[in-house]
Amino acid sequence: MRRKQVLITGADGYLGMRLARRYLESTSDRVALWVRAGDESQFRTKRESLACRINDHEYRASYHWGDLVDDDPFGSLDPADITTVIHSAAVTRFNVDEATAREVNINGTEKVLRFAGECPGLEAIGLLSTVYASGLATGAVEEAPLDGNSGFANHYEKSKWSSENCLLTKYDFLPWRILRVATVIADSDSGRVTQYNAFHNTLKLFYYGLLSLIPGRPETPVYFVTGEFAAGAVFELMQNSQPKAIFNLAHLEAESLTLGELIDLAFETFALDGDFSSRRILHPLFSDAESFDLLVEGISAFGGGIVNQAVSSVAPFGKQLFIRKQIQNHNVVTALKDYRAPDARSLIRNTCEYLIRTKWGKHPDGLG
Repeated sequence: MRRKQVLITGADGYLGMRLARRYLESTSDRVALWVRAGDESQFRTKRESLACRINDHEYRASYHWGDLVDDDPFGSLDPADITTVIHSAAVTRFNVDEATAREVNINGTEKVLRFAGECPGLEAIGLLSTVYASGLATGAVEEAPLDGNSGFANHYEKSKWSSENCLLTKYDFLPWRILRVATVIADSDSGRVTQYNAFHNTLKLFYYGLLSLIPGRPETPVYFVTGEFAAGAVFELMQNSQPKAIFNLAHLEAESLTLGELIDLAFETFALDGDFSSRRILHPLFSDAESFDLLVEGISAFGGGIVNQAVSSVAPFGKQLFIRKQIQNHNVVTALKDYRAPDARSLIRNTCEYLIRTKWGKHPDGLG
């Protein structure tokens, strides 16, 4: 019997690497690790790093490279060998420019789908997306196709919706699953962080007293997950669910915090730190979108710097903080054997404690 082979794009990324390890540690499948590289030298560097991270399982792994902006990014792969494709490669910054979002996230995804269509033994393809492919839609976000009619807060959201739409309208013949992931804020319930994003940047600004305004409403629900939950769910759903299904990898509104609760809890945790409490920093004020835009404009006028960079990473997502979304996850709860929502307050508290202790990754061992 021919052994199955799983292709993971973006295998050196946060979720891609975790998925690679899951398949290598929990199955007998061969795993094709595809990474973005501009030349052989960059590929060799990434390959060496990947080999160290998968340790004893390297004999079942193969390494491949390309660039989603190229005409044939998967030319080194034999489609006859592939039985499963998981597409995790993407530019995931909220402040990504329109051209990059289109070339990488939309056109690049179509190249993956086209390659998948050439795999005669394909059993499953998973498209990693985001719950914010729902854009500025309010109310219930079902595990169903999205119409995109409500607009989007940024080019990233729009590009992920367009990627989903491409799959559903042009490649529906594939055995697909769409996996929409909420914002990952920690590796696990312990609060350990190894990849930083706009969430962590915003907390950093609050901690150092560099941001006194935040766009949004205190009653807006916020949806967070851990990398452990997201990778575990994708791994299980790709193997045990029926094709042509959509999954919102998020917890329900009742299992989540509001923006106001998040900020209160963060400052409550910050206050346990002597350095923070000595500076007597006040909670940020909630502002309307127009006032926050003025703040962003003012800071941008000063050019570079950490405040400008951090605020610029938060601003493209600001519109979402005025919207009450009710993420639905019935398909996830039904399909996962041991679905469990974490204690949201404990997760935030643990994450904040880790950020303070390590000074946002500057001292990973918590010293100094």
